[in-house]
Amino acid sequence: MTAVIEHALENALYVVATPIGNLGDITVRAVQTLASANVVAAEDTRVTRILLNHYAIKTRLIAVHEHNERNAADGIVKLLQQGQSVALVTDAGTPAVSDPGAAVVNAVRAARFKVIPIPGASAVIAAISASGEGEHGFTFAGFLPAGAGDRKRALAAWKTSLHALVFYESPHRIVEMVAALLEAFGEEREIILAREITKKFETIVRLKLSEAVAW
Repeated sequence: MTAVIEHALENALYVVATPIGNLGDITVRAVQTLASANVVAAEDTRVTRILLNHYAIKTRLIAVHEHNERNAADGIVKLLQQGQSVALVTDAGTPAVSDPGAAVVNAVRAARFKVIPIPGASAVIAAISASGEGEHGFTFAGFLPAGAGDRKRALAAWKTSLHALVFYESPHRIVEMVAALLEAFGEEREIILAREITKKFETIVRLKLSEAVAW
């Protein structure tokens, strides 16, 4: 493995995209930033440690997850006030996009520190690029509410959209999610299901909603 060349970073928050599955899907700039930062703020330090170990990066890790995000944001601002550089990562993909991180970014901006994006892997962009539906734009809706009633109301609001709609959903709720889509949009509407993107069992299928629940 080629040695990572560290370089001086600004006193800033770096929002760093990391792989969504395949550890090779990371930019040279992201690796250098993770190696050069004073601290890496991670959604799950155990997950991020695997990535850092893969690239022989020894940077100190701290946890920033949905249950401590606001308190962690205050801690990150204090680190910046001490002149340090902080790299913010999520478990996979780009932070603060349907993942923890937005509260940290907002707190850092409110404290008048610089926020620098280090772009890279994104599950929504990877999925839309392989779907054939990105030519005329798309609407990213993220995760819908977990409750059946709230989810139904949210889907009703999206029903008249002229763009492809992109949703995230967890594996244990996917069947009820597809059933809700079928009820909201009808049997002939098509759906593209993308799972395990960049991983060994990557699957991308296109079906009518009438077929999708059984699939």
